[in-house]
Order: sequence, then structure tokens, then C-alpha cells
Amino acid sequence: MASKHLVWDWNGTLLDDLPLVVSSTNVAFASVAAPPLTVEAHRRAFRRPVAGFYAEVLGRALEEGEFGRLDKTFHDAYRLGLTTCALAADAQIAMANWIGTQSLLSMWFHHELVPEVQRRGLTASLARIDGLRGTLGGDLKAEHLARHLAELGVDGPSTVLIGDSIDDADAAASVGARCVLYTGGFTDPERLRAVGVPVADTLVDAVRLASRV
Repeated sequence: MASKHLVWDWNGTLLDDLPLVVSSTNVAFASVAAPPLTVEAHRRAFRRPVAGFYAEVLGRALEEGEFGRLDKTFHDAYRLGLTTCALAADAQIAMANWIGTQSLLSMWFHHELVPEVQRRGLTASLARIDGLRGTLGGDLKAEHLARHLAELGVDGPSTVLIGDSIDDADAAASVGARCVLYTGGFTDPERLRAVGVPVADTLVDAVRLASRV
């Protein structure tokens, strides 16, 4: 069955914010005297939940409350640099190429996400925009995707998700949706190709693949 609805990921997919995410992560790591990551090292290690990613990179278990402090430091640094980030070069063309309905699901905070998407002129193309409604980031996406589709009245098997992380593929699988992974975001392309779903180097190509799966 061809997919009728497309769910977009935001950070690292429609929004080209990888350099800012890495620099903000390094601000968080510097707060606990940890060495910085290169972009390549970040892409090799990044995963959700982010607390597990942090523990792996730091080489130790996080202390009680430590992830909350690191997450706040990360987001404080991220907000300062957000105006330097642009949409992915072909984001608007890719969105225009999709025949069907579209929505956006992000693990960034909802109250900040919605005005940011609106500011960048994408709201009219999206049937729904959902971000994280909690106060602590870094969670898995599966539960949020199920809720997002339920609010839309769309079932998983008629949906395809385009994102940049292995967690996007896991979330899609959890609701019976299809997934196309994009290599321009937070995850090393070889790790994405090992997942076993279609992989694209551009968002235009991701939409082309999504229309086929």
C-alpha cells in the first residue's frame, strides 16, 4: 500500500542544525570537564535516548540529576545559536514534491518549535506540528509518533516518516509505518544504511523514495 501521509522530523532533517547541535553538546560536556566531540564522532555515537549517548561518550554512568543539568546546558547554548541555522537546502522543494498530507513531529520543545516553524514559512504545508511537551529532552520517539498519528486520525501503515536517526526508523516500525532515513543529519550514513530501510542523501531524493515505499 502506498503511503498517503508523510511525517517529517525537524532537527537534522528539515532544519540543518548539525553544527549547532555538536557545538551545544560540547558546551554541555565542557561543564563536566569532558573533551569535545568532532562532528564525525558525534554522528558515529549519537542515539536516543540522549542520556545513553551522553553516558557512552563520557564513559561512565550519569549521576542522579546529571542528565537534567546537561540537557539544560545544551538547550541554553542551542537557543543562542538557533538564528544561525537555515533550513536544509532542498527542504521546501522536497515538501512541495510530496503528493499527500504532511505533518511534523519533533523531539524539540513544542512551545519553541511551533513559532520557529511558522517563522520559516512552513506552517501552511503541515496538517499538524507536534513537539515535546515535557521539560526534559532526549526521549525515544515511538510513543510520541503514535500519539501524533492518533491526533491526525492517520494509521501507521499509510504513513511514511523521513528522519535522520535510527530512532526515527524504530519509531516508524513501532506503528507499522515506513521510513526513509536522511544522511544529512545527526547520524553517520553507514550506521543508517545498516538499519535496512531506504536511505537518501538529499531530502528531494528522500521524498522520491518515500513515494515508492
